[in-house]
Amino acid sequence: MRNERDTRTLEADRARRGPRTRVALAVASTIALTVVPQSALTAPAPAQAASPTAPPAQVQTQVQAQAQTQWTTRTVAPGVQIRTGTIQHPDAEPAWTVAVHAPAVNRLTGARTFAPLSTHAWAEDTARRLRDAGLEPRLEQVGWPAYADTPGGTMGWRVRVGTYATSDEAQATTPKVTALGLQPAVEWTGYDVEQPADRESVHVAVIDPAAFTGTVEATHNGDVADRETTSSVAAETGSLIGVNGGFFVTSDTDGVQGTMAGIGAYDGELQSMAAGSRAALILADGGRRARIADLTTTVTARSGSATYAVQGINRVPGKVRNCGRPGATPTELPRQDLTCAKADDLVKFTAAFRADLPTGPGVQVVLDADHRVVSTGRRGGEVPSGGSVLQGVGSAADWLTAQGRPGARIDVQETVRDTAGGQVALGPDDSIVSAAPTLVEDGRIAIDAATEGMLDPQDLSFGYAWSNGRQPRTMAGLDKGGRLFLVTVDGRRPGVSEGFTLAEGAEFMRSLGAERALNLDGGGSSAMAVAGELVNAPSDAAGERPVGDTVQVLPARH
Repeated sequence: MRNERDTRTLEADRARRGPRTRVALAVASTIALTVVPQSALTAPAPAQAASPTAPPAQVQTQVQAQAQTQWTTRTVAPGVQIRTGTIQHPDAEPAWTVAVHAPAVNRLTGARTFAPLSTHAWAEDTARRLRDAGLEPRLEQVGWPAYADTPGGTMGWRVRVGTYATSDEAQATTPKVTALGLQPAVEWTGYDVEQPADRESVHVAVIDPAAFTGTVEATHNGDVADRETTSSVAAETGSLIGVNGGFFVTSDTDGVQGTMAGIGAYDGELQSMAAGSRAALILADGGRRARIADLTTTVTARSGSATYAVQGINRVPGKVRNCGRPGATPTELPRQDLTCAKADDLVKFTAAFRADLPTGPGVQVVLDADHRVVSTGRRGGEVPSGGSVLQGVGSAADWLTAQGRPGARIDVQETVRDTAGGQVALGPDDSIVSAAPTLVEDGRIAIDAATEGMLDPQDLSFGYAWSNGRQPRTMAGLDKGGRLFLVTVDGRRPGVSEGFTLAEGAEFMRSLGAERALNLDGGGSSAMAVAGELVNAPSDAAGERPVGDTVQVLPARH
């Protein structure tokens, strides 16, 4: 969820693309994919551009444009197809602009920050200051998208200055804004949902379990404490198609890089716990029985009659990336890209954690394959082959000290449940990959972005750009017939591919026929590989990003 921006100029892009022509949409007879017009992808409450003094009711501006689409279809294997498409809006006129961000305070941490939107009073006052300095501001009213768990109506107001052909031209205006004590930000208007995207480059993989004889599985490729690119895992495993999976730790300050920040299960083994109740793709029986549901996890360590709740698997004790665990501060609820703290924390490490164990205060108990205590002492070392390790801090360390007698047995019971209370039993051919939020439920758009911690209606400094602006996305969905859709859309490439908002992603997945769909990790992580070769254009300047887990479509092994 980084915010790197490609600063290609409009002139260079137009020269590269040349004149645009209308191309008919070709749909293969073996697969019914529908691309909806952009008007159906936009949020229901369009922004209204107004003069600084005009009341919003006097302005009714909405951009309408006809999408032009081109699709190519490739059969990778019986029951597996790839469709590559470009959605274009010839009438779209995105440009660079200078936005003024409003002073804000992070609601959970109390840290001073800035928000892209604020109140109408703030917008009016800011516009006045800009006009007094000889600039020509414009006020834009931004409405809430059709989320299932946020308010409707106006989300807030933004203030912008100028329309520029290049980011450098926009950047030249920022010192004038800064001199007023304001916070400028150079932005590309093509990321705004209030106008059609210039271009969107989309890849759709469709896997039909009725015809496909291989398997679909989530994988960390054997080491949950490692990061690998999607295409390298695809090449190594010989997969037909691979996409990136769920959210993961990207910085040493937040834990061990590559470990998952949400539920993850591979080859039937739970390797990370849920961050609250969040959407997950369950690939049961090698993907032949796939489903999407919100999942929670409960893990308990038991020694005789003594029990203690395990709150993490394969993560640093005391650090909970994306929060969502009981006792975490500053919140027990899911909160994307926030690392919460836990003073009393018991964490299990599995044999799939192939890195040095975390060190620091607390106690560690090493267990053999029969769950018998081998040793109790300082934290550190490695997980023994076939065994496991428990690390505790705070009261969890006290519990381990009391129960960690050599030869004593400490069992760890793990339970995965969906929101209906049903238990998700894991067999050797089952895997789980998770992210957030839910996009489609029972064939209806049902984006629970606030509930799953992707944005905060009370704090517009958190999650606005990632949720409500166009970004690279990776998504998964299932239709009534059990077909699995794996979708990537490129983004953060002005004039090349802007990406989808969450609302646009949900509408696109529904247009494919998805009855249920979820958002996987996106941004620079979004990647799709076909036959081990990267086919999309990731947004990171360094190229394809090494990620935590991936979803791989594997041919049948004979």
